[in-house]
Amino acid sequence: MRKTLPASFVAAAFLALGAHAADLQQIYNDARINDPQYASARATLAAGQEKLPQGRAGLLPTLGLSGSNTKNEIDSGGNFNASNYALTLSQPLFRWGNWQQYEQSKLLVAAADAQFSQAQQDLILRVSQAYFDILGAQDTLTFIQAQKVAITEQLASAKQNFEVGTATITDTHEAQARFDLAVAQEFAAQNDLEIKRASLQQIIGKPPAELAPLQLGLTLSMPEPAQIGAWLDSAQQRNYGVIGQQLALEIAQRDISRNRAGHYPTVDLVASRNYTKQPSSTFNGAIVATNSNSIGVQWNIPLFAGFAVTSRVRESIALEDKTRFDLETARRTAMQSVRQSYLGVNSGLAQVKALEAAEISSQSALDSNKLGYQVGVRVNIDILNAQQQLFSTRKDLSKARYDTIINGLKLKSAAGTLTEQDVLQVNGLLQQ
Repeated sequence: MRKTLPASFVAAAFLALGAHAADLQQIYNDARINDPQYASARATLAAGQEKLPQGRAGLLPTLGLSGSNTKNEIDSGGNFNASNYALTLSQPLFRWGNWQQYEQSKLLVAAADAQFSQAQQDLILRVSQAYFDILGAQDTLTFIQAQKVAITEQLASAKQNFEVGTATITDTHEAQARFDLAVAQEFAAQNDLEIKRASLQQIIGKPPAELAPLQLGLTLSMPEPAQIGAWLDSAQQRNYGVIGQQLALEIAQRDISRNRAGHYPTVDLVASRNYTKQPSSTFNGAIVATNSNSIGVQWNIPLFAGFAVTSRVRESIALEDKTRFDLETARRTAMQSVRQSYLGVNSGLAQVKALEAAEISSQSALDSNKLGYQVGVRVNIDILNAQQQLFSTRKDLSKARYDTIINGLKLKSAAGTLTEQDVLQVNGLLQQ
C-alpha cells in the first residue's frame, strides 16, 4: 500500500479541491461585479452614449430668454427706469459642420460599444487566465508534496538498508539531497500559489475560494471551425480592435468635412418676441410699454479667418492618414493573434496527447524500477529519478491542458467571437 501513496496522494488532493469549490462561472460573476477595470469600462460606455444627444443638439432649435432692468438719472433732474425682455428662438437651417458632428456622434457611440465589448472579452480572458494559473500553481504544489512523500519513503528505506548493510551510504545521501530539494521547491511553490491567488483577488475584490479543477481524464477538442482561414476572415471583420479602428477612420473622415465647413455659409431661422418698458420720448412722464415680434432668416458667409480653417483641414487630413495606418496595424495584430492562438491550440492538443502517453510510460517505468529495486537490479537513485520523471510529466500535462484552453479562448477573442457562452463551455470542463 505504501508504494501507491504518491498517486493516491495526488488523486485525493484533486478530489479535495473539487469538493465545495467555486467554479469559473462563479468567479466570472464575481469579477463582473467587483473588477474595477470592468466597472471603468461600463462608466466609459455610459459616457460614450451621451455623444449622440450632444451631436443631435446642434440640429435642434435653441430657445433663450434675456432681459435688462436699468435705472437712469438725468442731469436736469429726475430719473426713470427702463426694462427690456426678449425671447429668442433659433433653428439651424444649414450648418454643415453641425450635421457632420451629428454623424460623428453616432460613430462615437458605436465606438464606445465596441470598446466595451472588447473590455468584456478582456475580462473573460483575465479571469480565465488567473483561474487556470491558480490551478497550475496548485498542481505544482501538489506534485511536489507527493514527490516529497515518495522521497521520504525512499529516504527511510535507504537508511534502513544501510543499517542492515544491504545498501551504501551513497543511497542515503542521494535520497537526503532529493528530499532537501523537494522542501525548497515546496516553499517556492507555496509562494507562487499565494501570488496567483492574489492576482485573482485583485480582479474579484476578495480572497478566492478553493477552485474546481478540471475533470479527470478530460479530452480536449479543437474549436470549430477547424480551418485557420475562417478564423482569419472573422478577425478582419469582427475583431473589436479592428472594428474600433474602422469607426475611428470614419470619424476622422467626418472630421475633415466638419473642418471644411468653416468655409461654408450658415443659415438659421430666427424668431423673437421683445417687450420694452420705458418713458415716452416726449418727457411727459408717461411710461410706454411696447411688444414686438420678428421672424426671419439669418445667414453668414465666412470670408477670412487667418488661415485657421485651412490649417485645421490639413491637420484632419493628416490624422485621417494616421488612423488608416492604425487600422492596418489593428488588422495585422488581430491576424497574428489568430495565428498564434490557433497554433497554440494545435500544439497544445498534440502535447496533451504525447504527455498522456508519457504519463503511462513514466508510471510503468516507476513500477519497473520499484520491482527491480526489490530484486536488487536497481538502486535507490533509479526509483527517485523515475518518480521525478512521473511527477514532472503530470505537471507538464496539466499545464498543457490549461494552456490549450486559454489559447482556445484567445483564438475566439482575436476572431471577435468570444462571449459569456464560452465561459459556460469551459466551466463544463470542470469538476462539478
